Amino acid sequence: MITPSMPFFFLIALCFTSAYAARFDITNRCPYTVWAAAVPGGGRMLNSGQSWALDVAAGTKGARIWARTGCSFDGSGRGGCTTGDCGGVLECTAYGRPPNTLAEYALNQFNNLDFFDISLVDGFNVPMEFSPTSNGCSRGITCNADINGQCPSELKTDGGCNNPCTVFKTDEYCCNSGSCSATTFSKFFKDRCPDAYSYPKDDQTSTFTCNGGTNYKVVFCP
Repeated sequence: MITPSMPFFFLIALCFTSAYAARFDITNRCPYTVWAAAVPGGGRMLNSGQSWALDVAAGTKGARIWARTGCSFDGSGRGGCTTGDCGGVLECTAYGRPPNTLAEYALNQFNNLDFFDISLVDGFNVPMEFSPTSNGCSRGITCNADINGQCPSELKTDGGCNNPCTVFKTDEYCCNSGSCSATTFSKFFKDRCPDAYSYPKDDQTSTFTCNGGTNYKVVFCP
């Protein structure tokens, strides 16, 4: 039986739950079309200058946003992309295939902090900015170097620049044992984007925090 107080209770619960949700404004400033992807969130084609607003629930973790390039999809949303493809679908539910520049985040974690980063551990395909836009948090991250144009020949691939783990699949580059360190290849990425992850253990200079409830923007080709 529904009592008169129940709708009010659910309204209060809804407001409490959504109070710490984050808004991500994803904008394509590249001079070409990209197909934005987000887990959670799905995917959307963004022509140059277009944006996509994405609301993400409080407590979300293991999340990422990236750009796909060279895509073609049919009317049912099936097809594929040269970089960042997520299983041949427009609406991503799985992570993308390297190479792809990643905006990674976890919301409302330890001490109610959001943790966010730009990662090149899956390589690089599109320049990116990932920055807070509210809540008094102002320290953002930008990776705007010409990594594709300067990519070492061993890592170069169609549409992007692979991370060495993708190419060589060895513990030295993939850190499967948890004891790896910087390499010549990781330094190539770090020299060009010093605030971005260049290999899996690159935590000290690559992870940033804001208080929970902060909103963010992700810009392709800032």
